[in-house]
Amino acid sequence: MATICELPEDVLVELLSLLPARDLIHGCRLVCSQWRYVVDLTTLWKRKCQREGFYVQALDRSVSDWKVFYMLCYLKRNLIKNPRAEESFKHWKLDKNEGDRWKIEDLPGPLGRDIPDPEVHKYFVTSFGPCFKSQLITLKKEGYWNELMDEKRPEIIVKDWYAARFDCGCRYELKVRLLSEDYIVLAEFHPEPVVIEQWSDATWREMSHTFNNYPAGVRYIWFQHGGQDTQYWAGWYGIRVTNSSITIGPQTSL
Repeated sequence: MATICELPEDVLVELLSLLPARDLIHGCRLVCSQWRYVVDLTTLWKRKCQREGFYVQALDRSVSDWKVFYMLCYLKRNLIKNPRAEESFKHWKLDKNEGDRWKIEDLPGPLGRDIPDPEVHKYFVTSFGPCFKSQLITLKKEGYWNELMDEKRPEIIVKDWYAARFDCGCRYELKVRLLSEDYIVLAEFHPEPVVIEQWSDATWREMSHTFNNYPAGVRYIWFQHGGQDTQYWAGWYGIRVTNSSITIGPQTSL
């Protein structure tokens, strides 16, 4: 009776591709030299990508390492917690909370508009004093090990949505930093503040940026956004923000 080690390579690839990546790397790869060889095969990781919907034929020639590609696709998710104000201010650090302070409102809000994404129902809104909030993301806790970030330096995509009320001018700011183990700034995205005049169209707009070719040593990502109204009216007439995101990895239509 044949043993599993005597199976043809293509059959073994098909069977092992059913297992979780962690089991393949930390278990199967250590069984014997044949299994180590199979686990390291490009065809196995491409098959896993096909099984889990990560495979895009247009990327076939541009992917140099299918194992890394699979891991990045598997890990890819929004690293910003509570981006849509569904959990009040949980996970956010209120760096500045002046005027009548931060508040949460339901879309579309007073003299506002709905956001294009129908799954977003709430937003954070600022007041007449500076209001800024932030999150610090620890990459290792999110599954991104040091060697992956240093050797592959996958794309880091930042997105944020902002809007004004129709009847009041306001100011929006975004700052994102890639930090080392010692919190040294290795790369930064800090565009000029967006000033929206009174009687605007109140349309939601997206601010986005992609970090690539950044220095080795990135261990944290710091995200901060906010602003205030520019007419100093009591209440919550300042910039509105929601649906923030930070993702790491290939930009595919997953």
